[in-house]
Amino acid sequence: MSSQRPQGRVHIIGAGPVGLLLAALLQDGEGPRVRLYERRSEYTRTRMVSLAKYLVADSIESYKEDPVDGQDVEAMFDPVELQTRLAYRSAVAPDLRALLDEWTRGFVQLNVVENRLTELIEARGTGTVERVSTTLTRDEALELVEPGDVLVDCSGTRALMRDLLLPGSDLDVPGRNTQLFHLEHTLVITFLYGQHYECNEYCKYYKNLESTGYKFIPAVHRTCYEDGTTHVTGIVSISKEEFESMPPRFDGDWLREHFPQIAASMDNFIVRVKRETNGEVISDLEVTRIPLDVYHAWNHTTRRWYESGLDHRLARTPVFLLGDSAIGSPYFQSISLGFECAFFLAGHLANRTLPMPVVFDRYETFMYQQWLRVYMRSQMIKHNKDLLHVVDDTEGLLAKLHIY
Repeated sequence: MSSQRPQGRVHIIGAGPVGLLLAALLQDGEGPRVRLYERRSEYTRTRMVSLAKYLVADSIESYKEDPVDGQDVEAMFDPVELQTRLAYRSAVAPDLRALLDEWTRGFVQLNVVENRLTELIEARGTGTVERVSTTLTRDEALELVEPGDVLVDCSGTRALMRDLLLPGSDLDVPGRNTQLFHLEHTLVITFLYGQHYECNEYCKYYKNLESTGYKFIPAVHRTCYEDGTTHVTGIVSISKEEFESMPPRFDGDWLREHFPQIAASMDNFIVRVKRETNGEVISDLEVTRIPLDVYHAWNHTTRRWYESGLDHRLARTPVFLLGDSAIGSPYFQSISLGFECAFFLAGHLANRTLPMPVVFDRYETFMYQQWLRVYMRSQMIKHNKDLLHVVDDTEGLLAKLHIY
């Protein structure tokens, strides 16, 4: 008898960036057949994103060179395991690798990522990836799975399958398989600037000197200069009450009319940038209110169902959570994290010599490591932001320091 798992179809729910990358990684003349399910007829999200450089790292040293969590990576990941993962991504097809190299060097609009991955999959012409335009319920998704198939949930924050992965009789209870931590309420503000401009930690401090109530915090390495234009993205912390009184999206005029103090802090930052670089803002402010939450699924697979011995279709269906369905990561980390996890899952789904229980165990361990990494990184960033807000207030600063 063959020791290999049956090579059934991989059903991917959600053809966003992470779902598309997983499909592209699995796309091979000898690989599994893939079916992508997506409700959108076109991609319209235009916010700028940049991928983490660890996605194209070719050595352990380059993988952990991030100044925020390099030590965490070294502490959590076994060097042999990490080297194996790096070896897998070094074998990624050249056309896909070229896109990843490009997106880790600068910025790109989110819908450009989605469209270019779609075009790459179609241009390969393997006939192994099928796209289906539909909106699925969780029951409909499970009905699609035949013996030997795998279901991957890439449906995002409100994951289709997440709360089903914990066995029990309360499958309709929201959040039963989710742990969430709220960090803060924020406005994400983006604009185009007509000169070359970069921001570092000194910039964040000195350009907010006169802004006492609110501070605009551009993310380091989140300004992108292209064809004479700099794309600037940053956040302003706001209260829960302010958040609840705002629409989901609005422009700079709406902000100045309804929240002049927040707008004043933003304008003060821009004025200081203009003085330094002699440029002008060449677009209106695009503002989105976002609750910054970090969360993860307690179970990322149907491993608990397989171990339960229950007569239930979830005990017979391999389901995996991927991307925001599995872990929610604020501070511009989400897509990079999803891509990182897609690498791991694709390598294990393609290796049919591994029994499914082994794949479950490895993926659960890997995802818990990623959750720890995201949690520690997010808490560090949030704490440092809090310190920046009181850096000139000695007593306020001391109150936020925790020293052994």
